[in-house]
This record gives sequence, structure tokens and C-alpha cells, in this order.
Amino acid sequence: MPPELAELAAAHGVQCEYTDHDGNLQQVSASTLVAVLEALGVPASTPAAVTASLERSRDDEWRAVLPPTVVVREGTEAQVPVHVADGADVSVWVELELSEAPVMPAGATPWRVTGPQQTGTATGSFATVRGTRVPLRQADVFVEPRTVDSRKVGRATFVVPDDLPLGWHTLHAESGGQTAQASLVVTPQRLALPEEVARKQAWGFLVQLYSVRSRDSWGMGDLADLGDLAWQTAHNGGADFVGVNPLHATEPITPVTPSPYLPTSRRFMSPLYIRVEDIRETAYLSAADRSLVEWAAEPVRELSEDAGPIDRDAVWEAKKAALEVVYTAPRSAARQTAFDEYVLAQGKGLIDFATWCAITEHLDGRDWPPELADPSSPGVATLRSARADRVQFYCWLQWVVDEQLRAAHRAGLDAGMRLGVLKDLAVGSSPEGADSWADAAVLARGVSVGAPPDMYNQQGQNWSPAPWHPKALAKAGYAPYRDLLRTAMRHCGALRIDHVLGLFRLWWIPGGARASAGAYVSYDHEALIGILCLEAQRAGVTIIGEDLGTFEPWIRDYLAERGILGTSVLLFERDEDGRPVEPEAYRSAALATVTTHDLPPTAGYLAGEHVDLRERLGLLTEDATVLRGKARAERESLVEALSRRGLTTFDPSERELVEGLHRYLRDTPAALVGVHLTDAVGERRAQNQPGTDTEYPNWKVPLADSTGAVVLLEDLFANPRLRSLVAVLNEE
Repeated sequence: MPPELAELAAAHGVQCEYTDHDGNLQQVSASTLVAVLEALGVPASTPAAVTASLERSRDDEWRAVLPPTVVVREGTEAQVPVHVADGADVSVWVELELSEAPVMPAGATPWRVTGPQQTGTATGSFATVRGTRVPLRQADVFVEPRTVDSRKVGRATFVVPDDLPLGWHTLHAESGGQTAQASLVVTPQRLALPEEVARKQAWGFLVQLYSVRSRDSWGMGDLADLGDLAWQTAHNGGADFVGVNPLHATEPITPVTPSPYLPTSRRFMSPLYIRVEDIRETAYLSAADRSLVEWAAEPVRELSEDAGPIDRDAVWEAKKAALEVVYTAPRSAARQTAFDEYVLAQGKGLIDFATWCAITEHLDGRDWPPELADPSSPGVATLRSARADRVQFYCWLQWVVDEQLRAAHRAGLDAGMRLGVLKDLAVGSSPEGADSWADAAVLARGVSVGAPPDMYNQQGQNWSPAPWHPKALAKAGYAPYRDLLRTAMRHCGALRIDHVLGLFRLWWIPGGARASAGAYVSYDHEALIGILCLEAQRAGVTIIGEDLGTFEPWIRDYLAERGILGTSVLLFERDEDGRPVEPEAYRSAALATVTTHDLPPTAGYLAGEHVDLRERLGLLTEDATVLRGKARAERESLVEALSRRGLTTFDPSERELVEGLHRYLRDTPAALVGVHLTDAVGERRAQNQPGTDTEYPNWKVPLADSTGAVVLLEDLFANPRLRSLVAVLNEE
């Protein structure tokens, strides 16, 4: 490894080595480092380019008057470096956030387009009401001036006081008539667990919502089903939450990507989850229009009892046709005002998303011309104006799905749940999707996010999303990240962050390379976690970080210190001798589960079906016979651990073993216990097989019992296995 290349990589947060899942130190190839640096906008393809880039990087922070963003913890002083002409006077102050509220121009309708320039939120017309101006004290810190780009630059150090309130504030600096500003974010020291959860362990079901269907569903589970599921599991089962897969937005045209973890947008939601009949205006349609809705529903409603893979394309074609009918129905003054206020509150982000949907629909599968690549381009403005009604339609869909999610969350709370809906935030979105288009300035290109090889995915994983560009995100004041969190935290009591380790570092894979040929890129975790805690505290949401995989040991301690729950999976929790960790040794600050959605349900897994499936799909790099032996040994060790504690017999049935494992979790101090609904009804098929695309029906498997018969929502509590497991979960 050329020393200068390694130094340049380190200067930009690219790690030259990492420890794999077996504890071995692995070196990253020089070619990978070059590709990752190029994706960061750092020339490194030749030794001369590396030398020049390294020289430039040494002075980068001196080129800016203020850091791009300053993130501090409440009650803590912080020093801010300020760079001005050597010897020049400089004054620095903070303008405190008082409130932040959208302001609608007089007479404007927030969605309406009047031409190349839109009114209202289409141009992000927000007024921020600022509060007190707080001057900062200069610290007596001498730093030798430096010549940067033929200019002598001095550094003054100013102190951010420890008594600033939580919030998004603005740093200002003035010197020689020139001004600069940057975001200053004051974040909580720790995110407190809600008192109602802290005093007693809570349990709830974890579901893939699309798979949980009722007789009224349009071929896949929807938000009305979620509300009914929340009510049933709280009222009949005593559950305190229901966790769902990411409900992020999919494409507005078919084919629809089935994976909830590769959406077109993480900020907005999929209208696939709308229950058309629950939209208030549907009740007032004319007989003719009502017939159109019923005709659209009829063929896909019949699919709800079909045991075959879920057909999202058929569902969306039918649902979209019906939604277009309902959209044209008049709204009352109160309903129209509620819609307008929603659009205004969501701002430019919603308009950009709706515009992307309208353009995608207009192009209908054709390649995007270059003039539409930039959301702020004249070409986009012209097309937005020409298709203003379609932009409004896609805004309306988001309002409807938002309202129905609120109703589902409220149904759970009203039935006695302590948390209600537990949402899931995917690690990224499609490189060809709406987020990638709207947030292109803060994403890295030419690379994708994934994971290095581990014991369950021995070839590594490429998840496809483009990663945040660390420096570009900071330069944007972390606003895209903040806005994403604010939307993700709507109408829920808890939010699971998929692969929370990505807020510390992400595995970047150069385009065209194998998933194993990547490198870790570091992020400012203090900033990202701090902002997460701030937004969660404001929203009253509990945060759960999925901290599985390859990670540095200190990360779990850091997350616990900040009040973020971790994830403990019984199947993965082993001591140094390979035995199951005793329940008393589990973390209290965690969501504990038996398994994950990336493995077969517990019964299938303990029968070794994950090995059979991976062998069939050609995903194994070890001998299948050896892996089956390991699977048998794993089952035997679990049975021994359970029987030793009197939680099951030495020769348990499948049902007894599943129940014993959940009793084991209830004996842990974990704050939350999650129960996969598939385990409750005896399902054996995996929802997802990592490392595959079309080889397996990922994210299309409807909920079924051990015989493969579909289990509908209305019949859940008639299922004897579910009733038996619920009784176990509610044992004192």
C-alpha cells in the first residue's frame, strides 16, 4: 500500500483495513481505495493526483471561515475554529432558534404551480422566526497562522457556551465587512426511554405488513389492516407495540420494486398501503364512480387468499385507478385546509418528490433526458407546470397515507398499547429513485452500500443504495438528514434504524466490484447520532438501532450512553464457548428477538432450512454437510439451555421449542421483546434471502401457517399456535 495513498484515505475517513466477523484483520486493496476516494470527489488515480489531493486536504478546514456545521451536546462547552485574514478582527455570535414554521404567501395554494417559479412550498417558502442573539467569547488559544492558496490565514477560537437550549441555531461570523454562517445544533446528552416503557418490559409483534392480509385487503396488507392488527394484538393479546417493515415510497409506475429496504424514497410513504374505502371522499362518490372503485378492487381483493407470491404490480394498477377516481371528488373546506396545511408543512421536499413521480409517470420507462437531471432546472420547472395536476395528485396520495398511518397508530394506543406503531427506517434508497434525484448534491456516486462477508452471507452483500457523502451532508447543515428523520418519526411510538452502524461507518462498494471488495467510510457519528436524539426527543419517539453485523465493540456502549436501544437476537447471542448467553446477561437497553427477517422463521431455521435454501441457491462457500452439522449443534445447545432453566423438555416439539425461546427472552432485562408474527402462526418460509434478487420471491411471501395455508387477519386469534404463544408472553 503506497504510504501517501493510505494517508490520503485516512484524511477523508476511508479505512484501509477492517476486522472481519472471524476477528481477522483484512487489508483493503489499493484499487478499492482509489475508487472510493474518487467517489468522494478526491482525485487519486495516479501518484501525482494522490500527492496533489493530499496537499490540498491538509488546508481544507482553513479555507472556510466557519466549519460547515457544528453539533454539540447540551450542557457542554465547545470550541469553534474561525478562519480569517491573519491579524483581522472578527466577531462571532449565535442566533437562537425560536420557532420554525412555514409561511404561505397571501392568496397562494401550496401545491399550485403558476409557471417556472412555483408559489408556496414549491419554492420552499419558509420563514424562520429567530430568537436571541448570543455573542460568543473568544478563547485565549494561539494557533500559528498558515499560508493557504497564497493568502495568510489566521485562526481564532470561539467558545460555544454550555447553557444554549436544544435546537437548530445559526452561527454567524463577521470580519472586514464579510460574513459567514453555519448551522449550530445543540443535541440532548441522552434520549430518555418513556416512563411507561422503562418501568416494565414491553412486548409486541413484528410483521411484514404487506404479508398480513384481511378479506377486505386489495391483495396485500394495508394501513387499515395495521390498525386492526394493532387493536387485536393489544385488546386480545396484551401487546404494547406492533413493528412493521419500512413503509417507504415505491415507484409510481409498474414494475414496483418488492423490497421495502430499497425504496425510491425513505422520506415519503408508499400509497400501496392506502385502504381506498377509508378515504372519507369515497363515501360520497356518485354511483358510477363508486362502481369504478369496486371494479378496480374486485380482482385484487380475491388475491388476498392466494398462497402464491404477492403481486404488487397488480395491486398498484388497481389501487391507482381507484385512487384517481377518489382524488377528483370534492373535499370539504376543512378537508381541503388539512390537505393544504400538510403540503405546506412538508415543504419543498414533498413538491420535489411529487414532481419526480409525475415526471417518472410521464416518461413511462424511458430514460431521463439530461435537462431533467436537476430538480432546480428550467426543464423540470416547465414540466412541473405542465403536469401540475399530477404533482398535486402525488402530494394528495402522501396526505392520505399519512392520515391512515395516524389512524392505525391511534388504534393501537386507544386499545392500550404503550408504544403503538414501531416503524422501520431503511439504510438507503434506490440509486435511481426520488431521493437520489432530489438529494444528489449530498450523495456519493459510483459506489453503493453493502456489507462485507459474514457467517450468514459469505459472499458479502450489495444493497444498492448510494451513500451519503459525509462532507457534502455536513456542508448542507445535515438538513436532508433532519428532514428525513422528521417525516420518519411521524405517527409512531418507536423507530428502528436499520443498520444503525451506518451512522458510524458504511461499507462502500465501487461500481462493478464484488460485494467483498469494498471499504469502510467513516461518518461524524457524534453529529448524526446527536441529531437523531434531538429529533426523537422532539417527536417523543423511542429509537432502536439494529446493531448487528461487523462492528467495533465501543459502538454499542456509545449507543447505550445516548439512550438508543440496541438489538439482541437470541440466535446470535453466544458466549466465548459458543453457548447461548444466559438471559440475565442480556442488555437492558435493547429490543430482544429470537430471529430476524433475513432468516427463516424460527421453526424453519432450527430445522436447518436456511442451509438447504442457500445451498439450493448457490450461496454457500462452505460445505453444506458441515453447515448442517453446525445447525444441529446450534439447536441442541438451545434445547439444553432451555431445559436447564425448566423452560422446555429435553425433546421439545416444534411449538414447545418456539415458546421456550420466547420465555427465555421474557426472562431477560431487555426493555422490549419483539415476536415475529411468522413464529406465532408456524410459518416456515423466509421473507428474504440476502444475496438473491429474482432467484427467490423476496418480500412477496404471504403470511401462512406450518402447512402453507394462508392466515388472514380475521383468523389470527383463532390460530391455536398464536393463542398459545400469546399466553406464554403474558405469563408472570
